[in-house]
Amino acid sequence: MRSAGITRPARVVPSHFSAANSRLSTDITDRAVASALPTRLRPADLLRLTDEGAEDVLAGRYDHLFPAGGIWPTENRWATRLLADDEVDVWLISWVPDHSTELHDHAGSLGALTVLSGALSEFRWNGRELRERTLTAGDQASFPLGWVHDVVRAPDLVPGAKAELGPMDPTLSVHAYSPPLSAMSYYEVTGHGTLRRTRTVLTDEPEPDTATSGILPSNPGAATHTPKAM
Repeated sequence: MRSAGITRPARVVPSHFSAANSRLSTDITDRAVASALPTRLRPADLLRLTDEGAEDVLAGRYDHLFPAGGIWPTENRWATRLLADDEVDVWLISWVPDHSTELHDHAGSLGALTVLSGALSEFRWNGRELRERTLTAGDQASFPLGWVHDVVRAPDLVPGAKAELGPMDPTLSVHAYSPPLSAMSYYEVTGHGTLRRTRTVLTDEPEPDTATSGILPSNPGAATHTPKAM
């Protein structure tokens, strides 16, 4: 990762898993978790895994998975799986401007992310409306069951975001899902301020990529946020 010229986030914790070992740490996998959850892992475990994955990326352990020549895509979102087993999969995602994920959930999977560089804007449904937050390098977020959100590379004017997206200056985040993703449902906000499911798809790839007609609005209300496909 240092070869890509990305500065190490100050808030990322030391790493304890490596590309050579896809088994989870013993203190995670041996922990008892409430039977009501679809996985033995807790959100805190996934946050730790994304931190560790971020550290390994920054340490250069995944350089062999980077785009050819170290040139990051600028037209479409790019992703690669860093780790996978029966309980969890961990991904590195590179984000580009004006590409939204659309409002979606992660079906029966818990999720978490750590931002490595740049900044992401998340629009999450709180039961009444969409609420916006910005995650910059070093920030984390976890996604319990039923979490519905849209994610996009933050506008350049956001503090902490890079002024320009260049081939050696990507916006990157590490994501973990447990159980590994198998499906996602998509939603739209109605004119009555409610959420309506539009479709469900089978997938094993994270955070879908959809071109939009522009950067998403600031502090969108319940009926104002609808990414438009180009």
